[in-house]
Amino acid sequence: MSQPTEITALFADHLQRVSEQWEASLAFAGFDAAIITAGEPVSYFLDDQAPPQKLNPHFLQWCPDTAAIGSALLIRPGTGPQLFFLQPSDYWHQPPEVPEWAADFDVQIFAERDALLAAARRAAFASANHVALIGDSGQDVLQEISAEDTNTPALLDHLHFARARKTPFELGAMRVATERAVRGHLAARDAFYTGASEFQINLAYLGACGQLPAELPYQNIVALNEHAGVLHYQHYDTAPPANRHSFLIDAGGSHCGYASDITRTYTAESGGLFGELIERMDAAQLALIETMAAGMPYLELHTDMHRRLAGILSDSQLVTCSAEEAFESGLTETFLPHGLGHLIGLQTHDVGGQQLGPEGGLSPPPENYPALRLTRTLEAHMPVTIEPGLYFVPQLLEAAFAGSAGNHLNRGLIEALLPCGGIRIEDNVYLDDGVLVNMTREAFAAAEAVTAEA
Repeated sequence: MSQPTEITALFADHLQRVSEQWEASLAFAGFDAAIITAGEPVSYFLDDQAPPQKLNPHFLQWCPDTAAIGSALLIRPGTGPQLFFLQPSDYWHQPPEVPEWAADFDVQIFAERDALLAAARRAAFASANHVALIGDSGQDVLQEISAEDTNTPALLDHLHFARARKTPFELGAMRVATERAVRGHLAARDAFYTGASEFQINLAYLGACGQLPAELPYQNIVALNEHAGVLHYQHYDTAPPANRHSFLIDAGGSHCGYASDITRTYTAESGGLFGELIERMDAAQLALIETMAAGMPYLELHTDMHRRLAGILSDSQLVTCSAEEAFESGLTETFLPHGLGHLIGLQTHDVGGQQLGPEGGLSPPPENYPALRLTRTLEAHMPVTIEPGLYFVPQLLEAAFAGSAGNHLNRGLIEALLPCGGIRIEDNVYLDDGVLVNMTREAFAAAEAVTAEA
């Protein structure tokens, strides 16, 4: 796959930074080398078909080629990475091409998986005594590597903590993933306004972003009306609803294995309360993002958003108490039951979000915010999502109505909004040496400017 020139130009620097990090992590965990297996498909139970393969993210960080199924890397400090590339002689399936990144590797091509792993094993133990294995395949051939040296927590923790900070190449790949997703989002929005079904909206998204469902970082959430109140709604109705109220889409794109994760919410009728709530949530999300700074605990952002949400609930009379009382009593948790966001990169919910440091250990979220995936302190070049929500979930509302603060809920107004499901607005942002970068808003602005010129 052809890459943007500006992305390709950043890869050599990326590889150098990744090499330095891996050298430090291997030394910390006491290893001389590591074999990273890309991963192999596993068939469904009692079947000869397998789901689409998502490669080992540690492999992709070195070799960002999602077609390198069954391949492996050998990493040794002081020596360039070796790529053992699987290219089967096959007429049932199209064999993968050697990735363009291979110019930066010592590459050996194999037609058989076991021969490939055996060669990686010989190369590793020819110059190393303590070899780690990272991956979910290859143990049957790489038997010299013990279970204790396979996916060793000390090594993974050290790598995962550092992976939150992205190189310019990684940020560039995420920008391309964002641009793809935004094209899909705009097409999906237009399809909604023409009365399309969830199934048709999803097709419009795929066509505009130019990626297959298996290539996307996660399954698109395309939710009309009350379906927007199901946080990870997983279906696509083939017929449009009789009455249209709202549309929530949570959908991303991918590039070189890196993800974007974007959510937008729309109303079918302008001027109503639900439309006003979307505008208020959009403004609150942007205002919250403006407060971000290196050294700020992410939990502080999360708590701040709950306070802002309390103000929206009080001002709109969804609650009959003050904003402070709505926050202190926990009422906002009924309307926003998930965390504010998460790390993002090689995985949609990237690893290490609750780590205390490179040595491991966890900083769990507070008991009243159990779904918060990110409890770390913000750093430069650490992309995160900011995705506040305001939902009307019957299950949560019924519990709140029956609770001690239930008399502060405006039942009539809330029940009138149940058909709308809810609101979520999600951007991917990071700090670039003190300057806030909102990749999502920049991509939307650029795409809409091109449309306006056309």
